[in-house]
Parts: sequence; C-alpha cells; structure tokens
Amino acid sequence: MKNVALLVNPTPEGVSKALPMADRIASRLKRKDVAFALYSTQWPTDLKNFTEIWIVGGDGTLNYFLNHYAGNELPLVIFPGGSGNDFHWALYGDIQVEDQVEKVLQGQVQKVDAGICNGLWFINGVGIGFDGAIIHDMMGKSKIAGKASYLLAILKNIVGYTEKSCVTVMDSAIISQECMMISIANGVRYGGDFYVTPKASLTDGLLDINIVGRVPPLHRIKYLPVLEKGEHLDLPFIQYYTSKKVSVSSSHTLHAHLDGEYMASEIFEIEVVPNKIAFVV
Repeated sequence: MKNVALLVNPTPEGVSKALPMADRIASRLKRKDVAFALYSTQWPTDLKNFTEIWIVGGDGTLNYFLNHYAGNELPLVIFPGGSGNDFHWALYGDIQVEDQVEKVLQGQVQKVDAGICNGLWFINGVGIGFDGAIIHDMMGKSKIAGKASYLLAILKNIVGYTEKSCVTVMDSAIISQECMMISIANGVRYGGDFYVTPKASLTDGLLDINIVGRVPPLHRIKYLPVLEKGEHLDLPFIQYYTSKKVSVSSSHTLHAHLDGEYMASEIFEIEVVPNKIAFVV
C-alpha cells in the first residue's frame, strides 16, 4: 500500500505558491483512497514510514530535499510548484497536476543520475559565472513566477558582467581561457526553459559541459534567444563537452548556482553519480 509524504516548498514564498497545488494533489489522493501526510512549513525528520515522497516546488526545492535527506532511497515525484521547474519538465513534460497524479499512481520507478559539487548534491545543473551572478542578483528579492524573474535578472546583468579567467579540467580536455559562463548539467535546460545543454541525458552517466568564452555585451543580447532555443553549439565562442568529472578553478571568487541555489567559490569539484535518485514516472 502506498503511503505518500507530500512535501511543500517550506519557504514562506514557496508555501504561498505551492500549497494550493498541494491541496489539489491531496484532494485527488483522498478520492483514490491513497494514504498521505501533508507537510508545508516544517518537513519531517524521519521518512521511514512512507513509501514515496512527493515534492511540490521547483528545482530549488528538490535541491533542498536532496541535500537535507542525503540518505533517502525512497522514490520521488516532483510537481511544478516553484519559479524554476525545468527538472520537472525533463521527467514529465507539460502536464496538468491532476493528470500527473494519475500518471505516477500507475507509474514505474526509474533511476536518474545526480551530481555532486563541492560536497553538495544537484540534480539538474551547475551554472558558474554569468549564471551565478544572475542568481546572486535575485537573492532576497521577491521572484516573479517562472521565466520573467530570470529574464529581468539577465537584463540587469547582461551589460555589466565581466568574464573571468578560468581553468576547466575534464576527462578529455583542459580549457584555460576567459569565460562568461560555464554550465555543467545533467538536464537539458534550466532558468525557465533555457536549453543550455541541449544534448544532455539524465541517464547516460555523464555531465554535459557548455563553456561560453568572451562575448561583448551587445552580442550577448543578440545571442540570448539562440541560447534559449539550444541552437548555440556552432557559435565560435562555444565549446561543448561531456565528462564524468569536472574541475573549474579561478584566481577570482566565482558566482555560481546549484539547481538555482546560490553558491560562490574559487574552485568547483564536480562529478556525476550514475543511477543515484529514483523517481516515479
């Protein structure tokens, strides 16, 4: 018998957005006579009595779960209740909440890869440089739902960000150059459907690395729609690789994000962990 822990994004902003969706999920579970417990502002310390964990939130909420329940082996379900829901899209596509409930109640467990960056788990991707500066700029501010929030931060930073000299070490290459951004991803998109690593797979045991070199500000504006569509791989300032391990270092402290959650460092040690996280799909 299923016994679902229904976990809502625990931040005040997250609860206000995700709780109505969680109520819709709970209503459907009641109609199906599926046992569940709903947690919003405070999550349980012990999940052992549950059979599945259903998370209502965005990529950041899922990242929070992975790092606070690092030993969890129960299968997960993610519902799109955050400002960035790119990993949800990678698993379930565009689907209504009630339809997703029906789907996962009849679904199968599939394991996907995850990653570790400086000892922290991520599931979708790491963005170093320009991407991280955008997240830094958004910290402490109310987020406009979805893509609009990310676009506003991009427009504010697109002129002023300065490329940093970075050394990127991968399984098959070492790249030393000034970089606007370095994306190390498990999924194909982040930031509200920007297809930064369009060749990525959640199950291939590899990370996709997209390195963007020096780009003048006016060209950044020109090529942003190209990057959004995932049509940037042939541009002269783009280098694209796959690797099991990646090291990025700089003499500067670099802004970065893990699944949209801000961090900063001069060194990033990143590796893929194949077949790490189980999801019901």
